[in-house]
Amino acid sequence: MKIIGIGRNYAKHIKELGNKDLGDPVVFLKPDSAILRNNDSFYIPEYTKDVHHEVEIVVKICKVGKDIAPEFAHTYYREMALGIDFTARDLQSKYKKEGLPWTLAKGFNGSAPISNFVPVTEFGNIQNVNFSLKKNGELVQKGNTAEMLYPIDQLVCFVSRYMTLKKGDLIYTGTPEGVGPVQMGDRLQGFIEDKKFMDFEVR
Repeated sequence: MKIIGIGRNYAKHIKELGNKDLGDPVVFLKPDSAILRNNDSFYIPEYTKDVHHEVEIVVKICKVGKDIAPEFAHTYYREMALGIDFTARDLQSKYKKEGLPWTLAKGFNGSAPISNFVPVTEFGNIQNVNFSLKKNGELVQKGNTAEMLYPIDQLVCFVSRYMTLKKGDLIYTGTPEGVGPVQMGDRLQGFIEDKKFMDFEVR
């Protein structure tokens, strides 16, 4: 199982970080050891002082696919979840300045909390789904999948051109604006529409 992260998929998030839309989805990978389930607490690694939350819709690949045609992309996922792509922003900035890969800023242990999965049909049109994140009871991120620069089916097709998608692979589809730091003692609660999907502590 691989975790495929998508960067720069919401215009306002691109703007808030001072990045550019490169014209194609930005793709990175996290190892399976990044997964954090069951609302287990997230522990801030000792080698970073600036971990940011990035809430995202996640889809799970349900069958093997390579060079997937657009008209069939929707058949390669049946379930969705809420996830957080924790990012060590200080490490990421350091590596980006030096023109180096920023895998360590994204792939550390526990950096990919994920909720339980539900059928995509539970929310109707997957490209019109509201999701949000609260930190200590305050709304910090909210978005709608309609705002994606690269819709989910397009992401499935794009990624499958370069790497074979396998059953169980996860695609973290990108985060809206409002990313920010977490500190020990924070409580994060994530929602799809009005349903709570995540509720855990930062330690």
